[in-house]
Amino acid sequence: MGASAMIFASFEFLALFLPLFFACYFLMPFRHRNWVILLFSWGFYAWWRVDFLALLIAVTGFTYTVARLMDRAGPKSDRAKLLMIIGLVGNLGVLAYFKYANFGVATVNQLRGAMGLSMMSWTEVLLPIGLSFYVLQSVSYLVDIRRGTVPVSRSLLDYAAYKAIFSQLIAGPIVRYAEIADELKVREHSLRQFGIGGRTFATGFAMKVAIADTLSPLVDAAFSLTQPTLADSWIAALSYTLQLYFDFAGYSLMAIGLARMIGFYFPQNFDNPYLSGSIQEFWQRWHMTLSRFLRDYLYIPLGGNRSGPVRTYVNLMLVMAIGGLWHGSSWNFILWGVWQGALLGTHRWWSRRRPPGAPTLAYPLANALTMLAVMIGWVVFRAKDLESAGRVYAGMLGLNGIGLSDDFLWQITPDRLWFIPVALAIVYVPLVRDRLSRPRLSHPHPGAPAVPAMSGLRLAAWTVSPFAAFTLAIVMLYSRDAVPFLYFQF
Repeated sequence: MGASAMIFASFEFLALFLPLFFACYFLMPFRHRNWVILLFSWGFYAWWRVDFLALLIAVTGFTYTVARLMDRAGPKSDRAKLLMIIGLVGNLGVLAYFKYANFGVATVNQLRGAMGLSMMSWTEVLLPIGLSFYVLQSVSYLVDIRRGTVPVSRSLLDYAAYKAIFSQLIAGPIVRYAEIADELKVREHSLRQFGIGGRTFATGFAMKVAIADTLSPLVDAAFSLTQPTLADSWIAALSYTLQLYFDFAGYSLMAIGLARMIGFYFPQNFDNPYLSGSIQEFWQRWHMTLSRFLRDYLYIPLGGNRSGPVRTYVNLMLVMAIGGLWHGSSWNFILWGVWQGALLGTHRWWSRRRPPGAPTLAYPLANALTMLAVMIGWVVFRAKDLESAGRVYAGMLGLNGIGLSDDFLWQITPDRLWFIPVALAIVYVPLVRDRLSRPRLSHPHPGAPAVPAMSGLRLAAWTVSPFAAFTLAIVMLYSRDAVPFLYFQF
């Protein structure tokens, strides 16, 4: 078994796995290409742990069988409802065991210790990478069948390939079956599409390796300080805010680009979230596939905003707390989710009570306040525990001094320091770009990258610049170890 997961930003993937996959895929007749996707995706997953590949296969087979039984019973029948519940309990039970059993036992032992009782003996359970993502796929598939909004797959191969597509298997985006059901049967392959996918992959690769990985040591050093100063803490919060975005958005672009290269149109997962003018807008732009999942499968079924204002606020808080818990089994994530729910509830309350005709906040101020709230939340999201988060918050208030501490100053090397303004510039470039009138070619697939209509010189720059950044990132990757994607832990 492999010692670690194969990641896109590694030479093993770029020089070995990907060329071999493309060679087998494009040399194979179309009717066999889903087999290539499935077998290579299973191999990609097994690179990390061969034994946990069995869990992926078991979840796939179980969900496929339940769905076929629901189809035979009639999706709207009571028997299908019972089968759906069995399918959901099975999938969520697997997720609960692997992701939350350690947290549950640790919490119980804390309570037993406080009461003077002996500790429960327990062997830590290792979390399979990607489990949260492919379980949510199962949940959406079964619920959509019950709702009658998605056809039941009658091909185990097609469904297994959908579950295992290596580009999204480990960290999303959360692709629903309905979004690629047709493409599992018929999809376009062309040099133009391959090139657009390659450009998207190169952009994401550069975001991850050149920016996120450069900031990673700075973030690790800042969050390990025992008494961070005001300067230490705010640099820590800002650096992690940028690292997380460029890491996860970069991964999503890589996943979307790889899928596009073989004919699949994955949904967009990020839409410049740090340009948001409100927390509601932020969640419409950040991890969009998860936001839509929480809305469609939790918020709306709980009643959404249809049962009065009090219930609406309760639903918002509950959904975001569950969303926080989905990210990880610790009180940090629960608190982060509660913070997001409180922000969304406050925004909704103020939006409904703002006097008619009252001026709205100017965009710069609205964006600054939104990002301040987001950054405060990212601190507890990143910290290893509540005590560590408390130390950073104390530093942000200036309780440990103002200037840079000696323990942190030596970590601020020129390359790490300069990539902070570079990252900020990239975040806010769309504000300038969107002011330029530039027509785009329409495309039938929402979220798919479109090629802008522009002059030959600008088109050349649009085409070449991501690959230039990709080349720079390759050079940087050669000089240091690959850094795992942050969302692998979720």
